[in-house]
Amino acid sequence: MPSNHTSWLVRARGAFPALAGDVAYLDGPGGSQVPEQVIAAMAACLRDANANLNGAFATSAAAGEIVAAGRQAAADLVGGSPGEIAFGPNMSTLNFLLAHAVARTLEPGDEIVTTVLDHDANISPWLQAAEDHGLFVRTVPVTDPDLAVDLRALEASLSSRTRIVAFTLASNAVGTVPQAREIADLAHDAGALAWADAVHYAPHRRVDVRLLGVDVLLCSPYKFFGPHMGMAWARRQLLESWPADRVRPAAQTPPGHRFELGTQSHEAIAGFTAAVEYLASLGAGLDRRSRLDSAFARIQHHEEGLARRFLVSVAGIPGVTVYGIADPARVGERTPTFCVTIEGRDPRAVAERLAARGVNVWDGSYYAPELMAHLGLEGRGGGVRIGFLHYTTPEEVDRILTELRLAAR
Repeated sequence: MPSNHTSWLVRARGAFPALAGDVAYLDGPGGSQVPEQVIAAMAACLRDANANLNGAFATSAAAGEIVAAGRQAAADLVGGSPGEIAFGPNMSTLNFLLAHAVARTLEPGDEIVTTVLDHDANISPWLQAAEDHGLFVRTVPVTDPDLAVDLRALEASLSSRTRIVAFTLASNAVGTVPQAREIADLAHDAGALAWADAVHYAPHRRVDVRLLGVDVLLCSPYKFFGPHMGMAWARRQLLESWPADRVRPAAQTPPGHRFELGTQSHEAIAGFTAAVEYLASLGAGLDRRSRLDSAFARIQHHEEGLARRFLVSVAGIPGVTVYGIADPARVGERTPTFCVTIEGRDPRAVAERLAARGVNVWDGSYYAPELMAHLGLEGRGGGVRIGFLHYTTPEEVDRILTELRLAAR
């Protein structure tokens, strides 16, 4: 990390209009703030390129350029190619659509493996597919107290009938970063596809589908400084071979796209491209991919410092429990997202108290019912979720620690 890290952080924060006030946005796991250039790109699209695609006029051509630029930006972000990208209204919609498509290629009795660690958007599509097609879903447990995917249990759950291993690259509830490459390799050894949810991972770590070894990856740009939309990557061979629900005049092969139902939000795609450009601007390099490499190295370094600062101090607050990896020496194995409870305090009441004092956090189960049930928090209000992003300052970490001490008294 360069010595001018403070100026890097100041420059990063200066890009976000929302951060000009006195509110500490520690609600990032539910959705990040957006930089001015994202807002400007979306407005420019609506002003100057508000047309559908493939028309014989200028605004339609401009819209086509926006979509093509979005596919290239997505490819650079995840390490794929533009023809392997599909956009949609959100990750959940895309995942249901893709899961439905691949399930139509499976046989009754085939098996899908999910994990307790996952967001329900990478569990429910498989439960529905299993119900519709006579498939079986197996759920891999987590280890305690780290709340990591149990690799031995995963290996034991695989069989000659396993077709999909669906897992998260990072838990949106407790921050655990599983051993993705090991999971993908186990899936492939069993003849199955590795199906990754990168929604929580993408704001914190560099995504590279080739290094991760995954076959399908989905994420949500509104978690990494873009607009509300979804993005999916899959190996082109898969996208071309799966049966797609589509209107007959739609393109048969990607890009085009077989798994993009109807007209997309061009303004959201413009904002997505601007978000990727913003991220790349935080790094250095000769092209966008190398700048993204550099940017995420800086982001991870900064966020690990924040996580270490939080974990060192929160351990000394009586009545506060942190779920998952709580050792400050192991911050590289988690994102700076923390699920905590305060003894005798309702999570919603804690979140309301913090909001009144200018600190935004989430409460509840965060669409992770399997994990919350494992922790004994489902039906009890869940927990309080505190999330840091690259624009979080050390002073904001100290601010939430002070508020937790007061709330715990």
